[in-house]
Amino acid sequence: MTSMWRTCGWVLVGSALILALSLGVRHGFGLFLAPMSSEFGWGRETFAFAIALQNLIWGLAQPFTGALADRFGAAKVVLIGGVLYAAGLICMGFSDSAVTLSLSAGLLIGIGLSGTSFSVILGVVGRAVPPEKRSMGMGIASAAGSFGQFAMLPGTLGLIGWLGWSAALLVLGLLVALIVPLVSMLKDKPLPTLGHDQTLAEALREACSHSGFWLLAFGFFVCGFQVVFIGVHLPAYLVDQHLPATVGTTVLALIGLFNIFGTYTAGWLGGRMSKPRLLTGLYLLRAVVIGLFLWAPVTTTSAYLFGMAMGFLWLSTVPLTNGTVATLFGVRNLSMLGGIVFLFHQLGSFLGGWLGGVVYDRTGSYDLIWQVAILLSLLAAALNWPVRERPVARLQTQMSAV
Repeated sequence: MTSMWRTCGWVLVGSALILALSLGVRHGFGLFLAPMSSEFGWGRETFAFAIALQNLIWGLAQPFTGALADRFGAAKVVLIGGVLYAAGLICMGFSDSAVTLSLSAGLLIGIGLSGTSFSVILGVVGRAVPPEKRSMGMGIASAAGSFGQFAMLPGTLGLIGWLGWSAALLVLGLLVALIVPLVSMLKDKPLPTLGHDQTLAEALREACSHSGFWLLAFGFFVCGFQVVFIGVHLPAYLVDQHLPATVGTTVLALIGLFNIFGTYTAGWLGGRMSKPRLLTGLYLLRAVVIGLFLWAPVTTTSAYLFGMAMGFLWLSTVPLTNGTVATLFGVRNLSMLGGIVFLFHQLGSFLGGWLGGVVYDRTGSYDLIWQVAILLSLLAAALNWPVRERPVARLQTQMSAV
C-alpha cells in the first residue's frame, strides 16, 4: 500500500475527489423528485423519465468518452465533462417543464457524467497503478466516490430546505465546477504506441468475440436497474409506507456510507479471489437483501438495515467488473471497453428509473418492480459464474515474449 501511494498517490487523490463530487451530487437527485413534481404538478413519471434519460445518455456517451480518454489522455475529457455537468445542474435549476428538465438533467448532465465518472476515472487508475495493485486502486477510488454519496446527501437535503430546490441546484452546479481545477492532478497520458498495439477496431472485435465480455455486460445491466430504481424511488416508497421523509434521506446516506466499505472490500478481495465469482456472490446477496426488506414489515429500523446492507453491495460491482475487463483485455483500451460494459449498466439504469415511475403511476405501487429486481439479481449471478478470469491469447503471447 505504501509503495502504491508513493508512485501514484496524486493520481489516486485526484481521481477520488473527482468521483466524490461527480457521484456525490448525482446520488441526491432523488431528493428533488417530490419538490419539483409538487411545484409543477407532475406525476412521478416526468421526473423519473428525465433521470432515466440521464442514465441512458450517460451510457451511450461512455464508450466514446472512454475511447477519447484512451487515445488522448483523460484530462481533457474530464475537463469538458465537468463543465457540461455544472452547466446541466444550473440549467436544471431553471427548469419549469418536462422538456427543459429532460434537456438539462437528462442530456447535459448525462454527457457530463460520462466524462467524470467510473469508466474514464478508473481507466486513469488502471494505467497508473501496477497490475498487482490494480483491483485495490480501483477499490480505493470507488470508495471515495461512495464517501461523496454519503457526505453530499445531507448537504443536498439541507440546501433544499434552506434555499429551495432551484437555488440548491445552482449551488451544486458551482460545487461540481471544482472538478475543473482538480483535472491537473490526473497525470494521465496515452500509453505509447508499440508495434504490436491494437487498433480501435481490433480491440472492439476482440472484445465482442469474447463471451466473458458479454456476460459481464449483461450482468452489469442488472446492477444499473437496481441502483437507479432504489436511488430515485426509495425515498418516495418509504413515504408511501407512512415513514417520515427524513428516513428516506438517511437510508440513502447509509447506502453511501456503507458503500465506502463495500467498494474497498471488493477491491481488496478482487486482488485475492476470482472477481467473477465474487460478482456472483454479490448479486445473490442483493436478491436476499431485497427479499428480506419486502418480506419484513417496513419500519424505520428495517429501512436503515436495508440501507446498510444494500450500501455494502451497492457499487462493489464496479471495481470487480472493471478489474475483470482489465485482466481479460489489458489497460490500453480500458476506458473504452469499460465504457461499453457500462453502457449496459446504464440501459438497466434507464429502465429501472423510468419503469419505477411508470409502474407506480399505473398501479399505485412499486411491488412489481421490486419483484423484477429480485429476479434480475438471480439472472446476474448466473451470468457472472461462467466468466473465466484469464487474459486473452494476445496478452498471454505478449507476456510470454517478455
